[in-house]
Amino acid sequence: MLVTSWTCALPNGQTSEELAVQIDESRDARVLVLPALFDEANKLRRQAVEVMRRLDLAGIDTFLPGLPGMNESLVPLDSLSLTHWTAAADAAGQHCNATHVLTWRGGAILAPANLPGWQYAPVGGAKLLRSMLRARTISAREAGREETLAELQELGRTQGIELAGWQLSAAMFSALETAEPVSTPQQLTIAQSDLGGTGLWLRAEPDENLEQADALAEIIARSLGVGEADA
Repeated sequence: MLVTSWTCALPNGQTSEELAVQIDESRDARVLVLPALFDEANKLRRQAVEVMRRLDLAGIDTFLPGLPGMNESLVPLDSLSLTHWTAAADAAGQHCNATHVLTWRGGAILAPANLPGWQYAPVGGAKLLRSMLRARTISAREAGREETLAELQELGRTQGIELAGWQLSAAMFSALETAEPVSTPQQLTIAQSDLGGTGLWLRAEPDENLEQADALAEIIARSLGVGEADA
C-alpha cells in the first residue's frame, strides 16, 4: 500500500496535486474507491483502507483518491461546485485505469456511470445536507443563538454556507440538494444489512470494524470471481 499523489484538473484551467492511497500490482481488476463525503469521509477512511487491504489479498488493485477541497487538499472547497467533483472522479478513474468503481455513502453521487461496480450504503446529497444542517442548528442553540433550517437553506442557496467545518459555495449547496446516487444497473447496491451491524458513519469518532471489512471485500471479490478476500 502506497500513499502517493495524482494530478487533478481544476475549474480555472490549472491543476492540483491531490493525495491518494493505492495498491497497484498491475492486475486485471482495478477498482476506483470513491470516498464518503464531508465528515463521513473522516469517519470511514480507516475502514476503506481495511477493505483495500483485503481486496489486495484477493488479487484486486485499488485506488482511493483525495478530491479537491477535501481533507488535505490545498484547493478551497468554496471555489468548487459538484460538477467539479464529478469531473475529478472521472479523472481519477482514468488516471488509475479503473475497471470498476466502489463508492462509499455520498461518493455514489460522483460515480462514473460508465464503470461497473458497487455502491456501499449510497445516500443522496439532500440527506447529507440535512445531517449537517441539523448539527449546525443544535450547535447554535447551545451557543444561545437560534437558527432555523429554512433560514440556513436559503443562506446556502444564495450565499453559500459553512456546515460542520466545510465551507460550501452556493453552487455546491444547491447541487447537493437534488443530487442522487448514480443510477445504472452496472453498479450494484451493497446495503449495510448485507454486512451486519450498524454503519460506522453513525459513530461519534472514526473507527473500523474488521468483520464488516471482511464482508464487504468478500462480496466484491466473489462478484469479480477472484480469490477470497481474507484478512
